Amino acid sequence: MNTRGTAEQGLRLIPFRGLRYVPERVGSLAAVTSPPYDVVVRPDGLLHLESADPHNIVRLILPQADTVTARNEQAAATLDSWLAEGILAPESEPALYVYEQRNDEILQRGVVGALALSGPAEGVVLPHEDVMAHVVEDRADLMRTTAAHLEPLLLTYRSDGEAATGATAVIERTVERPPLLATTTEDGFRHRLWAVTDPADRAEIEADLLRHQALIADGHHRWATYLRLQQEHADPGPWDFGLVLLVDTARYPLRVRSIHRLLHGLPVPDALAALSGLFRVREVEGPLPRALDALAAAATEGNAFLLAGDGGFHLVDRPDEALLTRTVPADRPAAWRTLDATVLHTALLDHVWRIPDDPSHIAYIHDTAAAVEQAERNGSTAVLMHPVREELVRDLARQGVTMPRKSTSFGPKPATGLVLRSLALG
Repeated sequence: MNTRGTAEQGLRLIPFRGLRYVPERVGSLAAVTSPPYDVVVRPDGLLHLESADPHNIVRLILPQADTVTARNEQAAATLDSWLAEGILAPESEPALYVYEQRNDEILQRGVVGALALSGPAEGVVLPHEDVMAHVVEDRADLMRTTAAHLEPLLLTYRSDGEAATGATAVIERTVERPPLLATTTEDGFRHRLWAVTDPADRAEIEADLLRHQALIADGHHRWATYLRLQQEHADPGPWDFGLVLLVDTARYPLRVRSIHRLLHGLPVPDALAALSGLFRVREVEGPLPRALDALAAAATEGNAFLLAGDGGFHLVDRPDEALLTRTVPADRPAAWRTLDATVLHTALLDHVWRIPDDPSHIAYIHDTAAAVEQAERNGSTAVLMHPVREELVRDLARQGVTMPRKSTSFGPKPATGLVLRSLALG
């Protein structure tokens, strides 16, 4: 259990000297930003971002070289050169940051800062998904070599939502002022960022957050990486804190979407044949939005999945109870046992299709249309999922129960590249 920097049992958020792009030194702020590293669809998305601007942040979060060591050393050298050339520059004083994202459908506002690290047993920051060791190793190598937090995690907390007090009050006062930066990314989201440097405003935010716990909405691997690197540094210091965006979802609800599975080497006919007698299988009409409506309707009655990849859509639901009894662990809460992701991994992947959960066999894809397109192109199977509710995710996390990894996709996710944190600046 971590005991450094967490004397208060709540969210301890402190200011930091952010690194930001100097607008005059880049083509545009939108051209140097990126989605989080694990959302970039490689290789097409990577090449698109690299060509958008020679200083796009993707060169730091997903450096390209022949070996892991070379990639990370390249990212560190690039970061150093951008600082030396004035492409990136540190703030003159520590700050918390108010960050706003909006499009025609959603408004999200939160606070970016350096959050004191704590383990799951402390109940301050609640994970809800398991992590993969090789991904944590990859992110740890990059953070260690660059000595930087290149993109904020997305964490949520819930106030009573009734009155604008504490952090919410500061946020809503701050957004009335001119922002430090404003840009619109190609996905249509408008981004604005403000620095909060007034001691009274910072104290109001910090005191409010000390009363709350947070759910990791996006960034489980990076949070696990923060904790791992903290253990490597014996003395108290900057490695005891991690870069995060905290959003009050009672005030600004997030969008919760599914992360879909692409099963390499499993054609749809073979996948369907293995389900005979174990699930009900029905062909449903397209196009994709219509098929997803059928999935949503079926999901109200129990476990349901939509299989695609052969040019059609196949609704899979009503699993055999004997199969579930035989394959789903009984020592977990009922809410966990009945999750679509639980049934998919324990019953379908492990026992029916016998597919190992590793990158050579399964890809995790956020975009629904991209999952279908890749399955059709490669003769594989896309398993499309229906999203779960945030309340269920939070309830399981409070019980200390983790969901199968990549069970949810909370958003909108913060754009990478608007503000970075250097560990060398303290």
